[in-house]
Amino acid sequence: MKNTLKLLSLLFVVLFTVTACSKDDDPADNDIFVDEYKGTISFKEEGKDMIGPLDGTVTVTKIGGSNYTFLFSDGMEDINNLKMTKGDNNKLFLGDGQIGTVSIDADKLTILYSADGKTWTANCERD
Repeated sequence: MKNTLKLLSLLFVVLFTVTACSKDDDPADNDIFVDEYKGTISFKEEGKDMIGPLDGTVTVTKIGGSNYTFLFSDGMEDINNLKMTKGDNNKLFLGDGQIGTVSIDADKLTILYSADGKTWTANCERD
């Protein structure tokens, strides 16, 4: 059952990647958003070697509400179900007292986020 849900979720994401977003779409202005940002990414978990910094991708998904998922390439752990609120100039920032900075708009994604002994960074642009 768990694998079926994962497969359906992936199919849903792929479907909306093809149909939901143009380059000018700003994630803050859409209930459904899926697109890929490319640039420098890294991931560090306490007690393990750092992955990166390296050239990679982050696929950003938002399906309703204000929760985002950031899917990192190159075997890096993903950031799931991150609640964000819209700020000035269509930037999105962390909410609910979370630690870090995530800024995303139609052109750029910047992440410096730490949780549970793990740290993610991204400095990416959208094609």
